[in-house]
Amino acid sequence: MEVSATNRYAGVSPRKVRLVLEHLPGHSVEEALNLLQFMTTPHARMVAKIVKSAASNAENNFAADPDSLYIKRAFANDSRRLKRYRPRARGRMYQYVHRSSHVTIIVEERER
Repeated sequence: MEVSATNRYAGVSPRKVRLVLEHLPGHSVEEALNLLQFMTTPHARMVAKIVKSAASNAENNFAADPDSLYIKRAFANDSRRLKRYRPRARGRMYQYVHRSSHVTIIVEERER
């Protein structure tokens, strides 16, 4: 049975999070947490929290064995974009965009 955990409106662009998420599918939860612990990007800590949450959802809500859980899918979708403006020379305005994302981790119990 698939169990998921989602962090909505994460304050990081989806492109940056996808660089972390591409390493996770297929690994067990423990292996994934070890990988995330030693990644140099600061977004790995946020992803580790989501992995722990998905594992705990599976264990508490569906009585899954925590040792047999693995990450089936991990993806990041676009969320809202905050458009801001900065003054430039000659009275012009420059628009820049703060991107955010919805990060989802799906875990499943491995058949033995």
